[in-house]
Amino acid sequence: EPLERLAFAGAGYGHLVMDTRGQGSSWGAGGHTADPAGSGPAAPGVMTRGIASPHTAYLTRLFTDAARAVDVARALPGADGRVAVTGNSQGGGLALGAAGLVPDVDALLTNVPFLTHMRRAVEITDADPYQEIVRYLAVHRGLEEQTFRTLSYVDALHLGRRATAPAMFSVALRDVICPPSTVFAAYNLYGSATDTDPEREIVVYPYNNHEGGGPAQQRRQLDWLRGRL
Repeated sequence: EPLERLAFAGAGYGHLVMDTRGQGSSWGAGGHTADPAGSGPAAPGVMTRGIASPHTAYLTRLFTDAARAVDVARALPGADGRVAVTGNSQGGGLALGAAGLVPDVDALLTNVPFLTHMRRAVEITDADPYQEIVRYLAVHRGLEEQTFRTLSYVDALHLGRRATAPAMFSVALRDVICPPSTVFAAYNLYGSATDTDPEREIVVYPYNNHEGGGPAQQRRQLDWLRGRL
């Protein structure tokens, strides 16, 4: 629904929204993109679909979609080739991953990113979606090493180490879904696998849960982006 996301368009930017495959009935006006790939045994949800291998993992397809969305945005009529990747929660993790997979993007805006430092998140939070992994391992005893090996390939913490774009992160210190330590880990390692030292900053919301900075953070993003894109 176009009316759901007008802030960037209202500020004068072309805005392509990725329809997250297989999740179109969870929020907002929904989506239409299916995930046609099959899966072995998995816990209800998406985190453990295809978890036996990085080649079959649902999250591999998700990060691939995010990287390809950058190519699509650049090919749209009227686009000048400059692209910022942005998102909140899962979208924030996908934006961070895309910034590493497509290292010539021009800016990254990631809010309370999900899918970062996943092993630590599983160890310290009782909240979904990370609890999907806990429930899976509670049934599939002995698959811990294999599971976390697969997740290491699709962890935005590692993907973001390849990024070079200027970045603005945000974190909420009372976030039980994306624990703050997992966000700070991604921020601290951002760009560390490159020869550059990308410009980056992190905005901290001490009293917020997973909603993060909300509209206040969006205003900060627009002000920050104005000088870079």
